[in-house]
Amino acid sequence: MPRPQSRPFRQGASQFSFQENLVFEKTYYATHPDMMDGVSNEELRDRYLVGGLFRDGEIVLTYSHGERFIIGGAVPGASILPLPVQTEPDSAAGHSLLERRELSVVNIGRAVGVVTVDGERHELASRDALYVPMGSGTVTFEGEGARFYLLSVPAHRAFPLRRLTLADATPMERGSLETSNARQIYQLILPHVCQSASLCLGMTILEPGSVWNTMPPHVHERRSEIYLYFDLEGDDRVFHYMGKPEALRHIVMENEEAVISPPWSVHMGSGTRAYSFIWAMAGENLDYNDMDVKDICQLR
Repeated sequence: MPRPQSRPFRQGASQFSFQENLVFEKTYYATHPDMMDGVSNEELRDRYLVGGLFRDGEIVLTYSHGERFIIGGAVPGASILPLPVQTEPDSAAGHSLLERRELSVVNIGRAVGVVTVDGERHELASRDALYVPMGSGTVTFEGEGARFYLLSVPAHRAFPLRRLTLADATPMERGSLETSNARQIYQLILPHVCQSASLCLGMTILEPGSVWNTMPPHVHERRSEIYLYFDLEGDDRVFHYMGKPEALRHIVMENEEAVISPPWSVHMGSGTRAYSFIWAMAGENLDYNDMDVKDICQLR
């Protein structure tokens, strides 16, 4: 049976409705590392690459069975886009998508955007983030030139809503220009900055002349991770490395594409120029340092 496609929602004067039902563009299933053996490049991309999230006038949502992540994008343009409601298991009425979930919103566009949560407006400049707690009801997105990156995971309790800027996080200086990996790491949704039930999120910005990220590479068996690469020009690419440390594979990625890293997989990348990326984790704990670091000589 063909998979149902997501329905674009475009705001018009007589079209506004908070009852736009939830439809996922694509579902990504959890995988065992043995499934990497013999997988073609196209199969690898199909299982882990999340593309096409940012389409004008639409909200696009995908679903990953790894930590039950919802990965999405919203590009309002001249519209006001509502976060869809879910009708399952009770098809007679819509329920807030955040009834038992928390949500992060990051504006990766160049213009200011507005996220309205239960009637309260929050302006997000470029690279600002918003943590939206479990139990929130209606959420809408607006702003020409804004591009909202959305990540949601299940939650067990509600924490305060919080708007976050890069100034709220003391940057961690890592790497050097000599090794082509000088970068600043901004921890945004972590306990010492912003409380959450399960979601951890931050942004890494590479210095001009640097191209390598996440060095040294690592895995964390108790959490899954999502990377979104952005600030790339049209012809630039990032070579994202994944897989078991002794059997690496790579996926070639374009601007504003995300990639899923299972708990058993290394995650690191190198680009054709400096870029930025948003990293998000969910799992058993909120410990940023819970990682099994791999020496570069261990990789094969």
